[in-house]
Amino acid sequence: MSSKANFPAPAAGDEVLVVGAGVIGLSAALRLLRDGRSVRVIDRSGPGAGASHGNCGTITPSHAPPLALPGTPWRALKWMLKSDAPLYVKPRFDPALAAWMHRFLRRCNARDAAEATRQRAAILADARQRLEALIDDERLDCQFRASGSWYVFRDAAEFEHEQQLAVPLRELGIESRLIDPGDALRLEPSLREGIVGVIEFPGDAQLRPDRLVAELARRVTELGGVIESSADLRRVDASRQGVSVETSAGVRRADWLLLATGAWSPALLRPLGIKLPMQPGKGYSITWSRPELAPQRPLVLAEASVCVTSWEDGFRLGSTMEFSGFDTTLNRVRLDALKRGAADYLHQPTGGELREEWYGWRPMMADDLPVIGALPKHPRVLFAGGHGMLGVSMSATTAQLVADHIAAREPCMEASAFSPARFA
Repeated sequence: MSSKANFPAPAAGDEVLVVGAGVIGLSAALRLLRDGRSVRVIDRSGPGAGASHGNCGTITPSHAPPLALPGTPWRALKWMLKSDAPLYVKPRFDPALAAWMHRFLRRCNARDAAEATRQRAAILADARQRLEALIDDERLDCQFRASGSWYVFRDAAEFEHEQQLAVPLRELGIESRLIDPGDALRLEPSLREGIVGVIEFPGDAQLRPDRLVAELARRVTELGGVIESSADLRRVDASRQGVSVETSAGVRRADWLLLATGAWSPALLRPLGIKLPMQPGKGYSITWSRPELAPQRPLVLAEASVCVTSWEDGFRLGSTMEFSGFDTTLNRVRLDALKRGAADYLHQPTGGELREEWYGWRPMMADDLPVIGALPKHPRVLFAGGHGMLGVSMSATTAQLVADHIAAREPCMEASAFSPARFA
């Protein structure tokens, strides 16, 4: 992709062209349409075809602590070469991954972890309220529930460690409470004996992510937006007056360009002057019909690193983190690890009907912070990505920040820490 191509000008342009029809791109498109902008969304597949589809659908301010914590290097060393561990790195020669790992490990210290937690907590708390309001205002049928979530523990040392992480979260306004094993088993009959305690985060929530994306796409088109599928981005020509974009479907012109391209973003941003330290973190999920004894709220099975979500008509196990590049293999070892992990905690770890086995690539930043804002060398080009495992959770505020920038409004929150300029 070149940033200095010469294209024939199309007959007409849009105010905003959004590349990427996942939860971030569609949320921004909807917010911009509500601002009165004309918006076109293009995607090489279609709405929600990537990581927005098969995640666990949890809205989690509780996930404010970053992955880069002081104890992470030791855990990573224990897990790294185990093919069924929560974190797995596929052995291979990959200089970009090595550079990412070096940058990530340098941030595994108390000072950087505390600052990342503060920044992530701010956007997560703001987005939690905005997302619920958006779902209500736009009447998005996505099975949203303000359910809270439970982190469930079978190991006393791990339970104590996580309690320490919850202390600074409470100072940042993310409430939690401890539940003893007896009360937990009474309140959540799906759990097996053997747990040592639960940390409840009452501000968390849940929804069906595939339904959310479908509903966002519906509202975008109802409000006059255009969604083009099967349109690959090839080249960008950006100036202070606007942008021209060559796609496999033809040339598109706009006043503004928003790139919301998930884990594929580094290659797209490099010609535009941004060296993005991002790696595709491959996650997996398995979806069944809802078992009779399904959890009543989202569960994080702590030692197994498995997330469990139940909906009206489904049941999903998800998580794991695999650094294997853009490997397209549905790794049976990783899927089986989800089921084994869940079986240690749940009476019914699967449903009666298997509906989907899925993988997708999360856009993992080395500094654990999203990237939101205009590119320093191309002020008409914005980027919104790098949300890691929190794209749905951060989507509403990301969309608002994009809309605020284009409208030259005061931003809805202090967001300088998320600027793409930190990688220019």
